[in-house]
Amino acid sequence: MTQSPAPTASSRGKIYVMSMIAVMTAVTCVLAPMSIPIGEVPISFTNLVIYFTLYLLGWKRASVSYIVYMLIGLVGVPVFSGFAGGLGKLAGPTGGYIIGFLPMAVIAGLVIDHTHSRILQLLGMILGTAVCYALGTAWFCFSTNTGVMAALWMCVIPFIAGDLVKMALAMTMGPMIRGRLEKSGLLRV
Repeated sequence: MTQSPAPTASSRGKIYVMSMIAVMTAVTCVLAPMSIPIGEVPISFTNLVIYFTLYLLGWKRASVSYIVYMLIGLVGVPVFSGFAGGLGKLAGPTGGYIIGFLPMAVIAGLVIDHTHSRILQLLGMILGTAVCYALGTAWFCFSTNTGVMAALWMCVIPFIAGDLVKMALAMTMGPMIRGRLEKSGLLRV
C-alpha cells in the first residue's frame, strides 16, 4: 500500500487560505440576503460583512471572497438582498451597488491593510463607500430613468448614518475578533 506524501507547509497554507475565503463567502451568503426593505434600495448587511472580512482576511482575500459571493448570486442562488439571485438582480436597479461593493472593498481594504490609524481606516471606508454609492446611484439612474437628486434621496442619503454605524462596528469588533482568532490559532492569514 502506497501512501500519499504528507502535505507541505505551503500546501497547508494554501488550503487554509482557501478555507478562510470560503468561510467568509458563506457568512456573506447568509447575512447579505437579510435586508430591510425601505424603498427601491433595501438596507443590506453586505457592506458590514465586507468590512469585517477586510479586517480578518485583508483586501485581496476579502475581494476574492466577495467575487465568489457575486458569482454564486449570479448563477441564481438567492444570496443577494431580499433573497434574490440571478442576472436579473445584477442588471436591476440595485445591481450597481452589488458591483460597487467590490471597489469599496479594494479601496477600504488597501487603507485598512496599510495603516493602524483609526481615522485613516474610517476615511478609507468612507471613500470606498462613496465610490460604491456613485456606481450604484449611476446605475440606478440609468436603469430607472430617475434624476440624480431623486436617486440620491432614495439611494444614498437614507443610508449614510447606518453605514457609518456599520463602519464603527467593523472598526471596533474587526480587530478584536482578528486578535482573538490569531491568539487561538484559528486565523493565520
